[in-house]
Amino acid sequence: MTTSSPSPVAAGALLLDAEALYRELLRGVQQLHTPQTKLVGVTSGGAWLVERLHADLQLAEPPNIISSAMHRDDFSKRGLVSGGRGQTTLNFDVNGAEILLLDDVLYTGRTIRAVLNELFDYGRPASVKLAVLVDRGGRELPVQADFAAARVALVPSQLLALARDEAGGFSFRVEG
Repeated sequence: MTTSSPSPVAAGALLLDAEALYRELLRGVQQLHTPQTKLVGVTSGGAWLVERLHADLQLAEPPNIISSAMHRDDFSKRGLVSGGRGQTTLNFDVNGAEILLLDDVLYTGRTIRAVLNELFDYGRPASVKLAVLVDRGGRELPVQADFAAARVALVPSQLLALARDEAGGFSFRVEG
């Protein structure tokens, strides 16, 4: 059964309501966004976020998606995403652009490192900012979000992932 408001997921004693966090992310993006800013979503959760943000912000250009697949330090284990999903699609000239990267969960920083490498394959932006739905700490690299809708602490063995239903509603999965 699909609902318009997915129920919150418990992470320990903390409830994570993905729809409420999305509304907070939308407010944060509105503060960081200028007419020159290009929104770029990281596959796959960040891509879902940027698609919905484009609609909510009534942006005319198509959503921009960036993949970390080709620059991951675990590429030999993960490989490419099958079926053509996860491909980088940037509908603007990266050189001199103001970019706002969007992702669902910031954890070790390795995905963002890989995305930055992919981005610089396309050119040299004037600036890159990062907005995330959830910052769960546990950084292995010096990466920090300019905006996080929430900050949570999970044990390292737990996985927090954004899910999207058929109607486009967001929820979280906590595994482990």
